[in-house]
Amino acid sequence: MSERTGLMIVNTGNGKGKTTAALGLAMRAVGTGLRVLMIQFIKGRWKTGEQVSAKNLGFELRPMGEGFTWITQDRERDIAKAEAAWEYGKTCMASGDYDLVIFDEMNIVLDYGYLALEDVLATLQNRPKDLHVALTGRRAKTEIIDLADLVTEMVAIKHPYKKGIKAQRGIEF
Repeated sequence: MSERTGLMIVNTGNGKGKTTAALGLAMRAVGTGLRVLMIQFIKGRWKTGEQVSAKNLGFELRPMGEGFTWITQDRERDIAKAEAAWEYGKTCMASGDYDLVIFDEMNIVLDYGYLALEDVLATLQNRPKDLHVALTGRRAKTEIIDLADLVTEMVAIKHPYKKGIKAQRGIEF
């Protein structure tokens, strides 16, 4: 078997599907025997279909947020939650226990200034050479895009929310 080169993958943009694409990546990775962890920076309060599926498929999905930050209205608490999730993620990346670590909504956390961009960049750049990482979320920083090996931008063309259709279980969560 050839030596694996860890890739950095970014899913960004205003369109739907960033987390969904990362979950598809996790599913594929688990199917080939890779050990996967997904850390969710924003999600945390509600039970989602992806949590049930992750358990059934055999990968770790850890929601570490408290919901959407515009709901909490407590920036200091949001920052503390993001920092705790990032510290956990750094430990997991260095542990050797995972082949793929996904940071769901990391781009939003960086955009809001909840984490130091320099620390995130340095950690990602100095991760184990064979570790794949994926970051999701709108408004990926230019520095993150420059560091990445693969970047996909989801473009919003049409969304049912514009017609007043609310998020639906099994589709959006």
